[in-house]
Order: sequence, then C-alpha cells, then structure tokens
Amino acid sequence: MKEILDFLSDLHDNNNREWFEANRERYRRVLQKHNANVERLIELISEFDPSVEGATIASSTYRIYRDTRFSKDKTPYKDFFSAFIVRGGKRSGYGGYYLHISPKGHTWGEGSFLAAGNVCPEPEVLRSMREEIEDHAEEMVENIARSGFSLTTDNSLKRTPRGFSVAPEYEYLLRQRELCLSRPITLEWLLQPDWLEQTAELFSRCKPFLDQVNRAIEYAKFL
Repeated sequence: MKEILDFLSDLHDNNNREWFEANRERYRRVLQKHNANVERLIELISEFDPSVEGATIASSTYRIYRDTRFSKDKTPYKDFFSAFIVRGGKRSGYGGYYLHISPKGHTWGEGSFLAAGNVCPEPEVLRSMREEIEDHAEEMVENIARSGFSLTTDNSLKRTPRGFSVAPEYEYLLRQRELCLSRPITLEWLLQPDWLEQTAELFSRCKPFLDQVNRAIEYAKFL
C-alpha cells in the first residue's frame, strides 16, 4: 500500500502529462496492486453480502483520466484510487460499498475514506427512498447508528419536501437528496497489513442500512 500512497502523493504534486508519461510504468505497477486489493475486497464483501458476487475490476473501478471539459480544474488526472463494489456494477443505480484512497485529500477535500449508500439518485428513486423513510424511519436511524459511520448531510434541503411526513426527529432524513454513510480513514490505518480485512469488517456493519436503501431502489425500479 505504501507504493500506492507514494505514487498518488507524487501525482498530486505533479499533475501534468509530462510527469505522468515519465512515470507510466510506475503507474501500471501501482494500478496492478490496487486492482489486486479490490479483487480481494470483493471476495471479503461477498462473504457477508452475496449480492456483490460476480463484481469485477471493470465493474468496480474507474479510469484515472479526468473529464475536464466542464471543470475549471484542468489537471488531467485524478489524484486518487477508488472502487465502488455494488450489485450489478457501478452504473446499476444500487447502493454499494465505496473505497476512496487519496493521501492529500485534493478531490472532495476529504482524504481517504469509506462510504456506503447511494448518491445522485434518479427522481423516482429518491421518492421511493423518502417513502421508505416515512414507513421505517426508526429502523433507518438504528441502522445508521449500528454502522459506526456518519450520514453525509452536505447535500440536503433546507426544508422538508412537500408531500412527506414523519415525526420531527426524523425530518432531517427526508431532507437528504441522497442516502450515504461515510467514515474517514487515516494513512496509518491503510498501512496496516490487515487493512483489507478491517475494511470489509467496517463495511459489514453498513449492510443493514444498504439493505434498506436497496429495498427502496428495487421498488422504484419495478414501478
């Protein structure tokens, strides 16, 4: 893992095509190591969540090249490695398990972290999630608490959306535009020899929350 972290740190400081081309072989080596880590993480997650069985590197990882067409930031490469391990692959629309490795925290300003849930849902999916909250808000709160992760609330409405009603203590759930949990991880934590096993154990605590989220998504998909 240290080789991966060192490469990403250097890429952050030298995010240009000339440096990348001069270090392309180094990139290939660390990418191979990252892919091996993702394959192992898929195996570990499959042990407690069989829905991700069949996930592959292609269905779970992303290209390092940035799409700069509509961004003020014209740096050509992502300075992080990530993986989204989820039923049906990263474009399925289901909630899943996300790993983000970024030593200097350039992208999103968060550094390395784990996440579990669904982001940028389609309108019909978001509506189904809110209906799930109306019917089972207490269950969702309990599932979030048991996970040991925090609900991401930076993309929330200021007011409870019309047409939905829950007890006042649960209204913050209805105001979310997405349902996702996150947990920061340190570089020291990533350097532990059993960090993959520890990651899978942390993700296993999120499964009840994900089951609830995906229940709502499944309902929306078959309306």
